[in-house]
Amino acid sequence: MLLLGCVKEVSDYELVVSLPNGLSGFVPVTQISDAYSKMLSKQVAQGELLEDLNSLPDMYSPGTLVRCIVTSVEKSADGRRSIKLSINPRKVNKGLNASALASGMLLSGFVSSVEDHGYLIDIGVSGTHAFLPRQKAQNYIKAVKRGSDLKIGQNLNCVIVEVKNEGRVVRLSIDRSEVAASLATERQNWALSSLLPGLVVKARVQKVAPLGIKVSFLSSFTGIVDFMHVDPEKSMNYSPDQVMKACILSVHPTSKVVRLTLRQSFLHPGGSPNQLSNDRMGAVVEESTVKAFYKQFGAIFELDDGTLAFARLKHLSKNRKSFKPGAFKAGCKHKCRIIDYSLMDEMCIISLKYQVIEARFLQYQDIHTGDVVQGKVLALKPIGMQVKVTDGIRGLVPSMHLADVILKQPEKKYNIGDEVQCRVLECNPGGKKLILTLKKSLVQSKLPVLSNYEDAKPGLITHGFVVCAKEFGCIVKFYNDVKGLVPKHELSSEPISCPDKVFHDGQVVKVMVLKCEPQQERLLLSFRLSSKPAPEDKKECTPKKRQEVKYQIGEMVDVKVLKKKHNGLEVSILEDEGTVIAWIPTMHLSDFVVNCKLLWHCLQEGDVLPRVMCLSDKGEHITLSRKSAVISAVQEEQVVRSFSEIQPGMLLTGYVRNVMPFGVFVEFPFGVTGLAPKVSMSDKFVTDTKDHFVVGQTVTAKVMSIDEEKQRVLLNLKVSECSSGDSAAESFALLNQYFKEMKEIRNLLRRRGEPSVARGLCELVPGKELQLVVQDVKEDGSALFSGSCVTGLTVTATRYHLGDKNIVPGEKTKALVLHVDALTSRVYVSLQEELLKQRP
Repeated sequence: MLLLGCVKEVSDYELVVSLPNGLSGFVPVTQISDAYSKMLSKQVAQGELLEDLNSLPDMYSPGTLVRCIVTSVEKSADGRRSIKLSINPRKVNKGLNASALASGMLLSGFVSSVEDHGYLIDIGVSGTHAFLPRQKAQNYIKAVKRGSDLKIGQNLNCVIVEVKNEGRVVRLSIDRSEVAASLATERQNWALSSLLPGLVVKARVQKVAPLGIKVSFLSSFTGIVDFMHVDPEKSMNYSPDQVMKACILSVHPTSKVVRLTLRQSFLHPGGSPNQLSNDRMGAVVEESTVKAFYKQFGAIFELDDGTLAFARLKHLSKNRKSFKPGAFKAGCKHKCRIIDYSLMDEMCIISLKYQVIEARFLQYQDIHTGDVVQGKVLALKPIGMQVKVTDGIRGLVPSMHLADVILKQPEKKYNIGDEVQCRVLECNPGGKKLILTLKKSLVQSKLPVLSNYEDAKPGLITHGFVVCAKEFGCIVKFYNDVKGLVPKHELSSEPISCPDKVFHDGQVVKVMVLKCEPQQERLLLSFRLSSKPAPEDKKECTPKKRQEVKYQIGEMVDVKVLKKKHNGLEVSILEDEGTVIAWIPTMHLSDFVVNCKLLWHCLQEGDVLPRVMCLSDKGEHITLSRKSAVISAVQEEQVVRSFSEIQPGMLLTGYVRNVMPFGVFVEFPFGVTGLAPKVSMSDKFVTDTKDHFVVGQTVTAKVMSIDEEKQRVLLNLKVSECSSGDSAAESFALLNQYFKEMKEIRNLLRRRGEPSVARGLCELVPGKELQLVVQDVKEDGSALFSGSCVTGLTVTATRYHLGDKNIVPGEKTKALVLHVDALTSRVYVSLQEELLKQRP
């Protein structure tokens, strides 16, 4: 069966293709074209990478329309169907022969060779040589921005410009305007056996029915436009004999049924269907309205943003018995969740099932390293166990991770279908790779998850597992492939002569971080937890003459920086002649998360910070804060001093104390805390709470309810709910405070580091126009610049911000400053004319 499809996902080994009616198929890397397969075989035979062999991600991107042919339909053990496809022109265009080729025809072709004056194109027609002149390709190459040349194996929409020698030689064009204007006509002598998906034809309405429209085209052919492919603007408002453009979607090989679409995105070859914004995927829609119900297929809904969505019959209810057709009359309202998007139908695919709406995970992007997940055993293989987390998410538990000890016969412990609780060791949504562990010591661990080298702070204690025990010590692995070395002398307080006899691969161990170099990915660890340097640190933080001084919450003091630590500043309070030691956590240096680390970086021992507020006078030391919003709230008495003062509807300023999977705990001055549940955290759908808030972040919260008996406060952090009324004034006040802090940072930078670099950073502000020289243009389309005004700085512009300019190294150009990252000494600029023109 021939189908028009749209590339949905691209990996090194296959294309995932969206097909009409919400289906998906897979194109293996071996089914691209004959020339590409030949190069793959050559690379395998030689055992080394070929320079001119491009990967699929280099040639294809989501949104590209492709003509496909179904090669097989396989059914998996769990009943799911897998559609295997090919886009090889030899298979797709098999209905064509040399004598049938005519000028104006639109075909699929693949680059098979790059020549001096053009390209040899494989159109899959035996006995025909197809040539694409370079001048007919320049317009296309410039538009797609995938390099300065076409690549072998690249898929192209080709228009036949000239036919010679009875079809043995044809000249092609891929000029975007010529392709977009192409139209299949009677003069091209298309036969039913040679009709191709993607052809645009003039169609005449024959009959309008509830499930679709019957049309005629190219004089003698008839086809069907189903209800999902009528133009949404016109709905079913078509009349007999009406003539309009249509695009062929599919041709069935035996029944010869031709299906077409009237959707505008497909009526201009070379275009792309509309795509769904990332934040909508997985979103729960509280009220969707039934537009039409089709008892054999499902229902069309209108979502809250006015777009249309389709729910298959099986997703309208929990099961067939609970299905009630009366609930799906036009105008009925239902709660649903967006579970997919069909590019070929330009529609969201939704589900009304309660278990889907409430599901914690819907796609790989929802899963994060360290998450504990429930799964079902799918299969046991030599490499490990396959686990089904949800319908669309599969994971692998490597053999080493089936238990705390290595299992020689895992089939005796686990059966197919068993429910298991796992922890995520690694998740790569792009590659759909999910690595899990069943080791109870890791699954039930309450210690911090170490998933990147930046989090490996000296003194941190966490769980890991041994992957290698040798004479020199043990290598311990954590999450996301983070690993470190425990030297022989740190294995125990007693000498161990043969570590490999004491420790074994897969053994779960508790370790302490001694030292970490994130840039080099070097991590030094210890099993000797008692040798931890923490007591010394605590000693240094213990306030001097602590019992003699008492500070009130809200009291303003001036302080001097004594010592910088990885999570804050140790300071002395000047009012008491420096005898009282206090602590400013890094996240309390500013209301703005981005400025906290920047200020910590700029401040040095001996610097004086004026007007810092006492936040807490409990425990081992006084805690201070420089958060302007928190200070203003205390000074203006917009605070509660005890639980009894809290009233529903209050707007309070506080800071995030903890981020949990189920919500965010917020602390306010004077120690009152509350919980913002996941559903009340943001106006957007929240998949992972960590993506929305960080510990220490300043927030404005609205009190939703209080439970006096349990002393609990429920909060709302949605921006739409937490404005005091004049949102514009609030925004300007925040911006003003941000620029005030940036000015302070620039003043600090003027006194720090290399004078020329510091001066350069200080003088650069967003909106400033610079005269630059192009240094280099990278493969990804971004560019590096230099100039007298940016000496010692890294100046870069992304491909998008180069606009339509084709720049070359050495060229002089004007650019506008977008952002200055003082921590990395990087400056981001734009060359786009519309931004340069808007500059006052």
